Amino acid sequence: MTAATLRTAVVIGCGTTGTSVALALTGAGVEVTLLDDDPRATAEAVALGAGTAWTPERPPADLVVVATPPSAVVDVLYRAQSQGLGHAYTDTAGTKDIISSDAELRGCDLKGYVPGHPMAGPDAPGRADADAARFSGCVWVLCPYEATPRWALRTLEALLDACGAQRLDLSPQVHDRVAAELSHAPHLVAAVLSGRFADSSSSFLGLAEQSLRDAVRTAGGDPWVWGDVLAHNAGPVADVLDRIARQLTRAAVILREGNDSTPLELALTLEEGRRGQTALDGTKGVRTPRDAPAAGRV
Repeated sequence: MTAATLRTAVVIGCGTTGTSVALALTGAGVEVTLLDDDPRATAEAVALGAGTAWTPERPPADLVVVATPPSAVVDVLYRAQSQGLGHAYTDTAGTKDIISSDAELRGCDLKGYVPGHPMAGPDAPGRADADAARFSGCVWVLCPYEATPRWALRTLEALLDACGAQRLDLSPQVHDRVAAELSHAPHLVAAVLSGRFADSSSSFLGLAEQSLRDAVRTAGGDPWVWGDVLAHNAGPVADVLDRIARQLTRAAVILREGNDSTPLELALTLEEGRRGQTALDGTKGVRTPRDAPAAGRV
């Protein structure tokens, strides 16, 4: 399918995600050209074997992949379409609702644009973690418009096939609520928890158990990248944080009241947490079916 549907591609944005997409496409036999505002980023991606630098005389590509932070997607998409860089377009940003709406308001050509998000972690400016196999086995969410033509979806299916990803169609609003629950709010919680130790002594932190280090590991992500993602999904993330805050406040009240029922009430909260952890562990390596429901409680 890839060879017949997707022969050429332009990848705009040579961070971890864009370079990984380019490496996967190049490995699948697609002719890839690269664009980035930073010429050094383009040169580094070329040196990794991700493709060649884009030049103005290039004919329109079968697909243009916009792999920029959420705040830049619509401007980059509009400019790329105005220049006629390709026939079909997609993006890889971790939020979808604002981008999908703004693309329409900006006057982007929606017939060839399919908003997308590979669920493989946020982008990062560097290319140290770029890998052709980054998306292998992961869910790649597509948020097509009602009028999206079949030919554009076939091109996106070829992209996902080349990357080894599994397609899941969601509305932009559902995608953002799912992302808030499973990624964005947990990251912010981990960052707040980890921030408590920013100025602690090494002798104190040396006493920390591995469980704490595991709990805050995601806080090591690029703060500027994550700040952009969180700002673009502000409402859903705030809703999740409000629910978490209420649960933590309730736990604090139970602890302060300190009566005979305290152990039982805490145990009930901890049991729900244990059940959630068990449920998450039970989905390791499980592929999400293409027609799976969006989520249970979002």
